[in-house]
Amino acid sequence: MIREKEKEYLYWLCRIPCLGAVSIRKLYEYFQGFEAIYNIEDMKLEQSGILKTDQREALFKWRGHFSECQREYDQMKKMGIDFVAFMDEKYPQRLLEIYDYPMGLFVKGRLPEQKAPAVAIVGARGCSAYGEGLAEEFARALAARQVQVISGMALGIDGAAHRGALKAGGNTFGVLGCGVDICYPPSNYPLYEAMSRQGGILSEFPCKTNPRANHFPMRNRIISGMSDAVLVVEAKTRSGSLITAELGLEQGREVFAVPGRITDHLSSGCNLLIQQGAHMAISPNDILEYLGVKCQKELILHEKNINGLAKKEKMVYSCLDFKPRHLDDIMEGCGLGVGECINILLELELGGYVFRSGSHYYGKKL
Repeated sequence: MIREKEKEYLYWLCRIPCLGAVSIRKLYEYFQGFEAIYNIEDMKLEQSGILKTDQREALFKWRGHFSECQREYDQMKKMGIDFVAFMDEKYPQRLLEIYDYPMGLFVKGRLPEQKAPAVAIVGARGCSAYGEGLAEEFARALAARQVQVISGMALGIDGAAHRGALKAGGNTFGVLGCGVDICYPPSNYPLYEAMSRQGGILSEFPCKTNPRANHFPMRNRIISGMSDAVLVVEAKTRSGSLITAELGLEQGREVFAVPGRITDHLSSGCNLLIQQGAHMAISPNDILEYLGVKCQKELILHEKNINGLAKKEKMVYSCLDFKPRHLDDIMEGCGLGVGECINILLELELGGYVFRSGSHYYGKKL
């Protein structure tokens, strides 16, 4: 357990812009304490060979900001934001397995439970309705079996995964590329608030740190590092989601990907991952079985059990796909009139078999 005073000095180090997690860790291991780093002489710091010249200059310059950092630290705690050091008992043990683990985490809410399984679900921001539904359903099914869901709280797949976990009454955690006092994107504020109560928001960046492009690849290593497995739902071949998957592989995590059509650019990254050896995920059970979680053999993503449907309902249902189809295409496939077809689609929607996307577009619900 780290002393509170030592945490203040660690917080100060985390506020120095040009010092990263690895540099701070090496300093700590060499000088055996954060307060000792603060008090170190320039000559000894240079002789250690750990920091570059500009980093050493920044460290000594930031000594003059220590009192300000102390005030920030106290104010942060009053706001209900916790600063968890890597030696704290509640620090995520999975993160300590990776090389560049954060030396401290800022937390709004709480951190994932150590003994409960955790899965990262990531994917495209500009995802399809199919992908969004897929991510939500996977997260819902996993969370219903006490699997913690971790993502980046971005638009698209990330947000859908968080929502799915919340709907199942499970725990979900968002890793931000900014301070935890900032909701990014702002449109996810209701999600941000719900997750603060039913899970947590965390970051390695201090409060008031605005989101920047280079922060997101850094936060991705935390998303994968806190997880037992990484699931990619929809992703292009060049995307942050594939970066997360690659980081997961480097960290020894299992990677799963949902396959898609070879002509669909949003599935190109997932298909590439599968081609390179990632596990194909066609059901949450694929992941649950890997995690060793006892689950019923439900065919979540295959055809629903439609034995109880009437003949015409089965006929309309058979004309649908997981990707939404327009009403005209459905009518052409089943041979029914517009009124009868709409009524059957409404019944299927109410029964949980079908979802509606936009004007007169329908797809099979997962």
